[in-house]
Amino acid sequence: MNKRLLLLSNSTNPDENYLSWPKSHIKDFLGSELKKILFIPYAAVTISYDNYFNAVSGSLKSHGFQIESIHQIEKIEGIIQNYDAMIIGGGNTFRLIDLLQKKKLLEPVRKAVENGMPYIGWSAGSNITSPTIMTTNDMPIVEPESFRGLNLIPFQLNPHYTEATLPNHGGESRIMRINEFTTINQNTYVVGLPEGSLLRQEGAQLYFMGKGNCTVFYHGTIPQLFKDGDDMSWLLKV
Repeated sequence: MNKRLLLLSNSTNPDENYLSWPKSHIKDFLGSELKKILFIPYAAVTISYDNYFNAVSGSLKSHGFQIESIHQIEKIEGIIQNYDAMIIGGGNTFRLIDLLQKKKLLEPVRKAVENGMPYIGWSAGSNITSPTIMTTNDMPIVEPESFRGLNLIPFQLNPHYTEATLPNHGGESRIMRINEFTTINQNTYVVGLPEGSLLRQEGAQLYFMGKGNCTVFYHGTIPQLFKDGDDMSWLLKV
């Protein structure tokens, strides 16, 4: 099947309207034929699911998409097959994976995407497409059954990637954290997605799009940098 993924680092840049920067990418990715979209808001913690859904649907409704949220559906068993595409938003990755596990949705989501259902995620919703959620930036506010993700891509994602450090702050930088991961997991690539950027997969093709440099980490090697429009399809074969 032609697996299709649109994996955003973040939903909204500072001083912009909600989902402003990726809106054109989302429209191009979904096209004009895909209308009925399932939204999964389970990563939300400090905002209600209703408010989260309203923000997403309000931003995308001008494109003619019919978006429904899974939290408003009473019986969710088997419902994924009734939709043309799926969106999983950001928030806390541990909360998201915990609820997907408890509601027995991980395998149905994975199978749907493997069978060709277009998938859009940002932040936590992007991180969970990795083999594990071990490269999230989030605090483990709940203890999930396991750290296993959807395993839709063969490498790890680190959304919101930044090399910025705080003056007079002694904590580890993002690079140091990722190097810790690759030291223990020496055969795994980690892709750092900066704000305002995304990865788009169309079958066997994978491209980086957006602002800044995409940074690829692998144990014992110098990080590789990629820019807007670069072909990164080789990562699908690692």
